[in-house]
Amino acid sequence: MTGHTENEILIAAPVALTWDLTNDLEGWPQLFSEYASVEVLDRQGEKVTFRLTMHPDENGQVWSWVSERETHRPSLTVKARRVETGPFEHMNIRWEYREVDGGTAMRWIQDFAMKPTAPVDDTKMTDHINRNSKIQMELIRDKVERHARETGRGAPAALPN
Repeated sequence: MTGHTENEILIAAPVALTWDLTNDLEGWPQLFSEYASVEVLDRQGEKVTFRLTMHPDENGQVWSWVSERETHRPSLTVKARRVETGPFEHMNIRWEYREVDGGTAMRWIQDFAMKPTAPVDDTKMTDHINRNSKIQMELIRDKVERHARETGRGAPAALPN
């Protein structure tokens, strides 16, 4: 068995602004509530290898791992994978953006499998990722929309029918 999640949110901001803000890795600690720091380890063109460190969990445990991320602006997609997999056999994430009336649709697709020694199985991790993705996406939406308002870079008007 493997885990698979798909989560999407609509953001009332232009796709270019949404792309820029959500792909600024160094800004992730201000964008996501769960990340304490991002350390870029290597950057080669559109491919970045980086260490993500989370805030301590309810037990005081600090989780950290290395991921690789490659952006492809022409297709408005990002492919990422954990290099240090921790409790995962593998973890692959795809971000997709598309322009919609009034803003941007941002979608996260995650495919993974938990190691047999992991504290949770694929089903429990799927539930956790779905819950957490909703929280993080709503925070990101609110921050991107606020930035769009404050900078005058609001969403395009809806297209006529």
